[in-house]
Amino acid sequence: MTMSPSLPDPDRLPPARFALDRWTWREIAYLLANLPVAVVGFVYTVVVISVGAGLSVTVIGLPLLVGGLQGARLLGRLERRRARWVLGVRVEEPSPLGRGHRDQGFFVRLWAGLKDPVGWRALLYGFIRLPWGVLTFAVTLVSLFVLWPVLPFIARGLTAVDRAMVRGLLSPSDELERRIAELESDRGVVVDTAAADLRRIERDLHDGAQARLVALAMGLGLAKEKLTDDPEAAARMVDEAHGEIKVALQELRDLARGIHPAVLTDRGLDAALSAIASRCTVPVTVEVDLVSRPAEAIEGIAYFTVS
Repeated sequence: MTMSPSLPDPDRLPPARFALDRWTWREIAYLLANLPVAVVGFVYTVVVISVGAGLSVTVIGLPLLVGGLQGARLLGRLERRRARWVLGVRVEEPSPLGRGHRDQGFFVRLWAGLKDPVGWRALLYGFIRLPWGVLTFAVTLVSLFVLWPVLPFIARGLTAVDRAMVRGLLSPSDELERRIAELESDRGVVVDTAAADLRRIERDLHDGAQARLVALAMGLGLAKEKLTDDPEAAARMVDEAHGEIKVALQELRDLARGIHPAVLTDRGLDAALSAIASRCTVPVTVEVDLVSRPAEAIEGIAYFTVS
């Protein structure tokens, strides 16, 4: 069996060696590309700052600055991809700007764009990268011809600074932002689960209880017609309808139990999840560590997510 090579863990890079291996060449290519990329980023930063600050006294100045910050976000995304593809640096993507201000006014969204920390840090990254790009390009190019025996160690040291810059300036703002992104992802899962439960309830009502109640109504109608002509047949039909009513009531109870199980209300999340695990076709172990009982809404979300 053959296995394709994969990038090493960025926290456990292969040790630098005197031989120029594949990983060293990747670092050299990244360092040589720093100069043109840094020139683009520096020019963009200077233009955005100068134009935005110069026109800030006019109507279009601040919107232009906000647009420049959005472009800086795009440059930061490209730099994160370059670092990920070449150096194997894994940096989480920041949350999109304006997600909580879409339904608010123009000035609220403008102010949110002006104080965007991700955009400003991307501009700072583009500004300080020019001297660093010139230095790394010159050192790497000279080392290729003069210091090539120790070039792997030089490349490792220079790219370590690049990794620190990417992680420090192009990562999400803080742990709270990453937590918000995780919660939004979890919320999407819960919404999808709730939508699937609604579709299941509609299907069960349509195919189960509703169809049985329609048949029950038809049977009672026939029994009503036979009530005077054939009372015995009508009585048998009424008995059958009575049995159908019992079955329909049981189906409705099961359906209501699926919407909000009684065991969850009576005994809490531990017993409800244990009941789910007991019906599972594969061995499941439930471990519960709750200091106190959560709110009913939290219990319902947890129950249906697990279910």
